[in-house]
Amino acid sequence: MKPTLTRLPHLAVVTATLATLALILPAHAEEPAQAEETREQRDARMEWWREAKFGMFIHWGVYAVPAGTYKGKQIGGIGEWIMRRAPIPVSDYKAFARQFNPVKYDPEFWAELAKEAGMKYIVITSKHHDGFALFDSKVTDWDIVDATPYGKDLLTPLAAAARKRGLKFGTYYSQAQDWTHPGGAKAGMKEGQGWCEEHKGNFDDYLKTIAVPQVREVLTTIKPDILWWDTPTWMTQERAAPLHDLIALRPGLITNNRLGGGYRGDTETPEQHIPATGYKDRDWETCMTMNGTWGYKSYDHNWKRVETLIHNLVDIVSKGGNYLLNVGPTDKGEIPEPSIERLRAVGQWMKVNGEAIYGTTASPCRRPAWGRVTTKQDASGATLYLHVFNWPEDGELHLPLGNETESCALLADAARTFKASSGDRGVTVQLTGAAPDPICSVVKLRIKGEPSAIACLIPQKANGTVVLAVAEVATHGEKIQVESKYDKKKPNIGFWLNAKDWAEWTFEITKPGKFEISSEIASTGKSNFTIACGRAKVAASVQGTGSYESFEKAVLGQFEIKEKGKHTLAVRPANGWSAINLRDVVLTPVE
Repeated sequence: MKPTLTRLPHLAVVTATLATLALILPAHAEEPAQAEETREQRDARMEWWREAKFGMFIHWGVYAVPAGTYKGKQIGGIGEWIMRRAPIPVSDYKAFARQFNPVKYDPEFWAELAKEAGMKYIVITSKHHDGFALFDSKVTDWDIVDATPYGKDLLTPLAAAARKRGLKFGTYYSQAQDWTHPGGAKAGMKEGQGWCEEHKGNFDDYLKTIAVPQVREVLTTIKPDILWWDTPTWMTQERAAPLHDLIALRPGLITNNRLGGGYRGDTETPEQHIPATGYKDRDWETCMTMNGTWGYKSYDHNWKRVETLIHNLVDIVSKGGNYLLNVGPTDKGEIPEPSIERLRAVGQWMKVNGEAIYGTTASPCRRPAWGRVTTKQDASGATLYLHVFNWPEDGELHLPLGNETESCALLADAARTFKASSGDRGVTVQLTGAAPDPICSVVKLRIKGEPSAIACLIPQKANGTVVLAVAEVATHGEKIQVESKYDKKKPNIGFWLNAKDWAEWTFEITKPGKFEISSEIASTGKSNFTIACGRAKVAASVQGTGSYESFEKAVLGQFEIKEKGKHTLAVRPANGWSAINLRDVVLTPVE
């Protein structure tokens, strides 16, 4: 895994200096008051979203005209940030609007494509950081109707097309960052700063005259089911309050956590990554691109494989989240063909296996090496959907569950049944034949009662060796996770981007003694970390293998385990640590 730490995300909360003094915007007496919501009311409001699991994100705007190039130079970073990255003066950027004429825009096709992909909702940018609105705003001329030759609202037809097909419709709105209207926030700059004279203005005036009335327009005319805030640069509670109050205009509205000012909204929004364990107490949604950009860039051909998209969907859902997958249309209104091809391929898989995605909840046990698990509970028992990425050579799937089994069959073919049994190590499914799907085959396992996870200790082998397999690891942190990107038969711990993340294994020792610690590790440079087992602790270091896919065996040190029984080994970053990919940790007896 190659971490993309240097790329500034367009959606992630950008660190900026908040004003120490903020004008308190006047309250809007005409806005309906928001009554306190009960748990039951919240669950009812969130029900459709929790069932949906899969949605389409659309980033579209004037930035599709330059498509990543300004004055003959390719501008690095994501397409919709070209104005900020170049940087482009307001007058020059506004000139691009005269070329924004999406005559090939077909909202019926877009909505049908989302449905064909198995998606249940759409979220589109009503206004991104460039300040350009895709609807007919009455508070500015910097919109699709007044500033372009197209001259028509883009959102209302798409909302109608989506709803006609039973899809929910949402709008993204950049409430703080606005690089065109005077006073709008600029990522990485202090209030009042910009890169041209036209930026000068007061941020509070911008909120009062642009952001607040435009959000009111969106909620009362487009009437979205989701309002997706983004980048709360310079936002305080006082500044965010008038925007938050507008939510009451749209009963049932679902909002995310990016308004700012301490308002958490309904959903967490990890971007371009999948949290290792999801969010136990919060609804959440991972948003991701299909290539390297959100807004259209003509030369970005770094498309993810269909296998990656399906595995991402399954991984996210197995941790209790939703997947919001992006498309970036061209200035003519066309979704790029590689996006269409991939969405249709995902849709084919969903037609067969959608039952294992929609309406499911997170896995009741840790992630297995062979794939992921999703769950549906009812009064008499539970159905577990075993998403098999790596069809095992020995045919065995192990689940650390203490439940009796009732039935087991291939989801795509109920006549193809498998033997499932319960024992001391949990549930074992004995597969037969070849994998029916090269990307992800789903086995439907019915168990009695509510899933009951059991702790299975990793046993010490007869020769004294202990193999702490990646499949048995417990990861702690937001990003660290198990992946099979480089070798399906040899998964590794990856996305280890945060020095606070760590990994641990629990195992049993029957033959105490001294052990050599080794593993296969890949990294771009030197990394320091510690390996601890009870009072025994080793300071380990690797010099780097040159890349995150070049694994080399490394002897990390020795320690002694003096007692029989249960033990826990933890690997934690230390001073001088940098990201590593780590495979099985092996404890070999030392004579």
